[in-house]
Amino acid sequence: MTEPFDMSLVQRGARNRRTPYYEATQRYGPKGFTVYNHMYFPIRFDTFEAEFEALLHGVTVWDVSVERCLEISGPDGFRFSQLLTPRDLSKCAVGQGKYVLICDSDGGIVNDPVLTRMDENTFWFALASSDALLFARGLKNAYPDLDVTIREADVAPLQVQGPKSKDLMAKLLGSEILDLKYYFWTEAKIAGAPVVVTRTGWTSEIGYEVYLTDTTKGTEVFEAIMEAGQEFGVVPTGPSDIRRIEGAIFNWGADMTYENNPIELGMERLVAWDLSDDASISIGALRKIRDEGVAQRINGVEFDGPAFPALNNVKWPALDEGERIGKVTSAIHSPRLGKNIGYCWLPAERSSAGTAVSVETEWGTRTATVVPMPFVDPDKSIPVS
Repeated sequence: MTEPFDMSLVQRGARNRRTPYYEATQRYGPKGFTVYNHMYFPIRFDTFEAEFEALLHGVTVWDVSVERCLEISGPDGFRFSQLLTPRDLSKCAVGQGKYVLICDSDGGIVNDPVLTRMDENTFWFALASSDALLFARGLKNAYPDLDVTIREADVAPLQVQGPKSKDLMAKLLGSEILDLKYYFWTEAKIAGAPVVVTRTGWTSEIGYEVYLTDTTKGTEVFEAIMEAGQEFGVVPTGPSDIRRIEGAIFNWGADMTYENNPIELGMERLVAWDLSDDASISIGALRKIRDEGVAQRINGVEFDGPAFPALNNVKWPALDEGERIGKVTSAIHSPRLGKNIGYCWLPAERSSAGTAVSVETEWGTRTATVVPMPFVDPDKSIPVS
């Protein structure tokens, strides 16, 4: 029998880009990378459990400049941006941000970015790993009369997250940064470099994102944040899947794709049902889906048995008496809860609390039981505080 392929030998090259923070992160010994939006993304510097504890009790810094920013601008920038999403952008002020869904004309979710309104007609969409930029450029061909510019903005976001993130940011930028409201942004400078600072994050914890707008200064900005954070115990990390699953944050490409719609995901709050049919390309299809009902839904589940040793590497089949009826997309052990938790797609009629299914995991067969989401802080009071 031949030996399995060593995945560490997967070819690397210039087609995959390094982030502006790459050289700085190398100084802290990253222990794993993935490729995200054609860029190298450090996924951890310590164990996932240690990074989870640092996020809960201290302050963490992680490079998310792989979340490439789709920029829509020009005289018709607002009109075109509204076409992309069923959320009402007239309710997003300049200086504000919103979590939005980019949806196609069939209601399918193309991406789920954080949107920031930079001026009346300029919007940034911080993208999950997908082809949303190409989707937007293709959509422009259907609206040739709209005067818009579509490009990838040359900005590099960095996350500063955890209960001591406010202390760190106040030390860097002054106490006035503490007045920045949740999902709003302001301009500042770090190490002399221009940045946009938002009160957002992918953690369900208190935090900020720093969008570097002079991407030649990545090392200087990263090191300035690390130096300012030393007294608060700052550590570099990757994304915390434990915390984002606890907080019911979905990962586009893993938990949902363009084959899924907001209603299946329980995200009707992100759809402005009173938008006109010509305002957003997806609103008509979403109304039809809402009226007809959905065949499946995503659910929070708890698994029995010993702690999962890692995040799942593949989607797991969910079975009812041996018949496949759904799939688990993300699953991990929460040290805080002492439970294995995750997300499971099931038929709509089986998507009620207490429903149990058998799941074929990478570590044997387990029983998964549907429970309410989020698993922690259902009112989302922590990140807003």
